[in-house]
Amino acid sequence: MYYCYFKAPLGRLLLTGNDLLESLHFPQGKTRKEPETDWVYKEKLFSGAMEQLEAYFKGELTQFDLELNAQGTQFQKMVWQELVKIPYGEIISYSELAKRIGNPNASRAVGMANGKNPISIIIPCHRVIGKNGSLTGFGGGLEVKKNLLEFEKRNKKMTFNK
Repeated sequence: MYYCYFKAPLGRLLLTGNDLLESLHFPQGKTRKEPETDWVYKEKLFSGAMEQLEAYFKGELTQFDLELNAQGTQFQKMVWQELVKIPYGEIISYSELAKRIGNPNASRAVGMANGKNPISIIIPCHRVIGKNGSLTGFGGGLEVKKNLLEFEKRNKKMTFNK
């Protein structure tokens, strides 16, 4: 496994993968992770991801264009594929996301799949909130989710589709 760090305004992000980016970890929250002893630091492997993250945090990039290797179940991958369709600066509810994948009764399962997203920000799980507008679970912590949403809001007027 290869890794590198990206210095983001919200802290140092850990990027991991083999041939492609497989995960992004926050410096705090439930997805926090440290490199394992047998991992190899290889910044060059992640240069495309780091360039796009840099542009995102400068407010210059609204949609990532990277080849990823997100590991998960068929259902999780289906949810993640729908997440990347949520436009920059927009938010939707878990129930709306469930409708978009064709299973309107799967809000809870969608929430669980959203929480297992291994490549946050790039696969924008932070754009999904509770139907009542509340911020709910986020691997990097609710404060980071709030900051990401506020950042995007400053760069584009947000809309909320229940």
